[in-house]
Formats: sequence, structure tokens, C-alpha cells
Amino acid sequence: MDLLLDAGNTRLKWGLWGAAGWHGQGAIALAALDELAGVLAAAGPVRRVLGANVAGAEVAARLAGLLAARSLEPEWIRPVESAFGVHNRYLDPSRLGADRWAALIGARALHGAAALVVTSGTATTADVLDGAGVFQGGVILPGLDLMRSSLARDTAQLPLADGRFEPLPRRTVDAIVSGCLHAQLGAIERMFRLVEAETGAVCLLNGGAAGSLAPLLDIPLRQVDNLVLEGLARMLPEL
Repeated sequence: MDLLLDAGNTRLKWGLWGAAGWHGQGAIALAALDELAGVLAAAGPVRRVLGANVAGAEVAARLAGLLAARSLEPEWIRPVESAFGVHNRYLDPSRLGADRWAALIGARALHGAAALVVTSGTATTADVLDGAGVFQGGVILPGLDLMRSSLARDTAQLPLADGRFEPLPRRTVDAIVSGCLHAQLGAIERMFRLVEAETGAVCLLNGGAAGSLAPLLDIPLRQVDNLVLEGLARMLPEL
């Protein structure tokens, strides 16, 4: 069994991968990383640990300590120019986020045609992957919850809205939620235009806000859980 880790801005997503595929997946808040010990205790023997870390050195050190208690050492991936069927056209390929790189590899493994690879978490990323497996570039914007919280933090009279999406909102809380959703949807749909002419093009959507975005997107769509973990699983044979 192999342990795969996606250390993001607010949560650690984990997956247990074996010969038959996934044996379990879950998420832990970064503030409660000690809960990983319980996951490890229930997992049984773990051979390797592979991960993508965008949470920083402190989180990496905490994870290393937890894993060392079971004589495990994590290996953190680094983006490169070309691997696993994906060619990275970032001006400096090593500067692409490790999570975005793994998600692109996961997308290529699950969908062999052109795709807009969208992760909707603390930040939202929308990355163009063409039909030849070339990552052409992508955008990063504040995630849905971050947009809502920034309005509450930086304006005098707008609350942290618990509203709902409305085509023509007539309550402030609905106006905030609808506006933030429109911003996300508009960015995703505009980015999809860059790939929509390719055969089989689809938006591959994952992340914590995917359930809120998916019903409102007017583009070919496939919702996938944990694209980063899917990518990491495809990297394991190369370890």
C-alpha cells in the first residue's frame, strides 16, 4: 500500500493506493494534522509516501515527524518540463505549483483528450491542457469562500454571506453569493473557450467548491474527486 498526500492551503488530502486502486481517501484540516496518525494506524503496512506540497516548509516538517514515527519518509514531487504524458510550457517549469502539475497528470490519465483542468479550493485554478498533452498555461484566482470572506473583511457593511444563487438577487446576502459564483463561473467558461474547439474537450472539475459550481456551468463538464491524488498515483511506478 502507498500513501499519497496533497498538502494544500487549508487541508491535507490523503489517499491509500494499492494494486486494486484506491483503498480509501479523506481530508484533514492543517490545524489537526495529528489526525494523520489515526489514518496510518488503520492503513496497515505502507511502503512509500508520495506527495504534493503547497502548504510550505512548516507543514512538510510536521508531516515528516508524523511519518517518521512509522519509519516512513515522504517524497515531495517537483514539476519538470515533461513527464507522464504531460509537457509543461510554463516559462520556468519548476515554478508551476506541485498540486497543479499533479492535477494535470491526473487529468491526462483520466481523459486522453483536451481539457480545462479546474481545481476550486482556497484558490481556483483553471489550466489548459491540449489534446496532445501540452499544458499551455492557466490562471489563478481567489476561491469562492475567499471571495466571500474578503468582502466581509474589507467592506464596512457587507456581511459574510450565507445566501443562495439567484439570477437577479434582491437580498444583499444573495447578491454576494451570486456575484462570487458568477466571477468563478465566468473565469472558468472564458478559459474553456481556449480549448473548446478541440475534439473531446471537457472541463475536469474538482475541489471543495466543485459541488456549488458544477450545476451552474454551461460547458461540457466532468466532476472528478481529487485530481492531485489521481496524478500522484500515476507517478508511483517511477519511484
